[in-house]
Amino acid sequence: MADKPILYLTHEACLGHDMGEGHPECPDRLRAIWQALEAPDFAALHREAAPAATEAQLARAHPPAYVSAILDIRPEAGERARLDADTIMSHGSAEAALRAAGAGIRAVEAVLRGEARAAFCAVRPPGHHAEPEQPMGFCLFSNVVVAARHAQAELGVARVAIVDFDVHHGNGTQACVEADPSILFISSHQMPLYPGTGAAAERGVGNVLNIPLPPGAAGEHFRLAWAEALPRLTGFAPGLILISAGFDAHIRDPLAQLRLNEVDFAWITRAIIEAAPGVPVVSMLEGGYDLQALAASTAAHVLALSAAMAGD
Repeated sequence: MADKPILYLTHEACLGHDMGEGHPECPDRLRAIWQALEAPDFAALHREAAPAATEAQLARAHPPAYVSAILDIRPEAGERARLDADTIMSHGSAEAALRAAGAGIRAVEAVLRGEARAAFCAVRPPGHHAEPEQPMGFCLFSNVVVAARHAQAELGVARVAIVDFDVHHGNGTQACVEADPSILFISSHQMPLYPGTGAAAERGVGNVLNIPLPPGAAGEHFRLAWAEALPRLTGFAPGLILISAGFDAHIRDPLAQLRLNEVDFAWITRAIIEAAPGVPVVSMLEGGYDLQALAASTAAHVLALSAAMAGD
């Protein structure tokens, strides 16, 4: 596998999702990542433009009526449609959402067909708060669940693991998969914090493992909690791992109170891969709202992903 590249998917259309001045989930997040991944350390990444997902592909995670309703919201240039208190669509949001979900679809195809040893999708809007019939938390579609369902429906994967280390609980991901034993969902997140879900008692049909962390928890607490959780990933024996890579647990992030740094994100990346050696891995961007921390953490994550998947 070491001779296979790491696939890096993104698209300029993801800049077109603009929720307004001062909104933390802003286009500059993507620009910061693009700049970080232009460094010489990332010269070997295989770069592709993310394709657009189809409505049928999105409908594997969301009812068709919901998919159509969201895609039909296309405000005029300069105008915006508010879906809830903090989730807004602009003229380019629908296209950005299609590219964000499409990146995950292309990524799972590449890793499962042996074209790449792993993939990272630098896309927005994020997805892990989007419930089957409800946009929320900056999210429109459940990007990782769309990718997981595509792998199962089209690529012969029986069991998929979704691993989420964003500081906020992936309530949307959980809502989409909690009744499906063929998908394992493991999430660490600060509690209490938005969206208020993710208690350890929420177990789905035995396929959900939530890891609540108290405000102020730092790297040692985070690592110990994941070290206890990762045997569940090993025992599940997935054919594909999808990472919801949120970097808002960083100490610099303005939206939460965990105290991680980029070294911790590199550690969890390696730990996930070591828990299921040889399993294809796709990582998809979720949160992270301090631009400096986001750039540094993403770089550390992608370097760790590359090294671990090469067996270094």
